[in-house]
Amino acid sequence: MTSAMFAIGGDLGVRRLGFGAMQLPTGPGPDRENSVAVVRRAVELGVTLVDTAHLYGGGANEELIAEALYPYPEGLLVTTKVGVARTGPGGEWKLDGRPAVLRDQVEQALRRLRVERIELLQLHRIDPETPLADQLGTLRDLRTAGKIGRIGLSEVTVSELDQAREIVDIVSVQNRYNVLDREHEPVLMACAAAGIAFLPWRPVAAGTSGARDEIAAVAAELGATPTQVALAWLLGHSPVILPIPGTTRIDHLEENMAAERLHLTPVHRDRLDRLPELA
Repeated sequence: MTSAMFAIGGDLGVRRLGFGAMQLPTGPGPDRENSVAVVRRAVELGVTLVDTAHLYGGGANEELIAEALYPYPEGLLVTTKVGVARTGPGGEWKLDGRPAVLRDQVEQALRRLRVERIELLQLHRIDPETPLADQLGTLRDLRTAGKIGRIGLSEVTVSELDQAREIVDIVSVQNRYNVLDREHEPVLMACAAAGIAFLPWRPVAAGTSGARDEIAAVAAELGATPTQVALAWLLGHSPVILPIPGTTRIDHLEENMAAERLHLTPVHRDRLDRLPELA
């Protein structure tokens, strides 16, 4: 039976099916009230991993999470990401892994999330204009100072992951991945071999028409939804996968969480495994 839990870094236990907060509106009014309600409902349903980032509204998403959940329930992990910054007021976002920027964004995240330590801090993207050793060295120093607990990466190749692991311990990788988009399968395999958590963003995608039809057919046979089938496939594909589906609707959230109880037969799984060949 598929395990519902995973220990990030070997010691930080979370429920494997988490919640990605990126889609949540953070402006004032009814939309924000709904966002708060969705996040709270996620925790009520047993979510123990909530993913956010400085990029999501320049920290507004982090503030929303704190508004909804602080003081945080015991066992809840709120993970955030740094390394993308605006060029100026109203300017474009760009990769920025300079040490001063990373330190500042971590300090901002600590303040916005109302915590003294971020248990899992991920580098949103590797900045090609800043030496990797400087980027990860900064996060390592912040870990030594007790401001972050563990370090992860996002959107990396196997080579980049290997290089990073020579500099500092890496406990998680967050790459785009789903049943129809397996470009980063080699990265997933590397994570599985090393016991590193793999957090697929965009864990559910439409894909091609033929592939959608196949997923819909499996869903119909199981009395489930295509989204539930896609999430159940991820949970069974590798024990290190921690999907973080996001939504702005409570009914969709409840649908997503029910995927944890969906059992795919070997025949169904084989059909889904072959989807990229059919696309």
